[in-house]
Amino acid sequence: MQRNTEQYLVELLQTRNIKPTAMRLLVLKCLIEADETLTLRQIEDILYPADRSTIFRTLSLFEQQHLLHSINDGSGSARYEVCHSHHHSNDDDRHPHFRCLRCGRTICLFEQRIPKVDLPEGYQVQQFNYVITGICPECSTGATYMA
Repeated sequence: MQRNTEQYLVELLQTRNIKPTAMRLLVLKCLIEADETLTLRQIEDILYPADRSTIFRTLSLFEQQHLLHSINDGSGSARYEVCHSHHHSNDDDRHPHFRCLRCGRTICLFEQRIPKVDLPEGYQVQQFNYVITGICPECSTGATYMA
């Protein structure tokens, strides 16, 4: 089944106990079709004239239900991507990200593994960010990308 069909989107929401409303389906489709992580502003622009607070509440619900990751890439704006973890309590979709310092895009590095960090006894990981910064291939060859 294709990842952006309505049936797939509805099933994905239902697996996370999220009622599939029209706005939730639109936000989820927007995130799935993106080839990079998106900020709230970028999602707003794509879904214009949708209400900003409705989009933000949808993103908050998705994050609460472990349907998306919120990434702090150092740009000052949270970025969002769909979480394809198979487990609600154990996120098996953790991967690093790359942020281009010229165009501002942040992409997922799905094929890269995050190194295991052994914390001292009693410490529990709640969230982490693994972001590599540099220049993407498009920017290093002189091509321009508008962030």
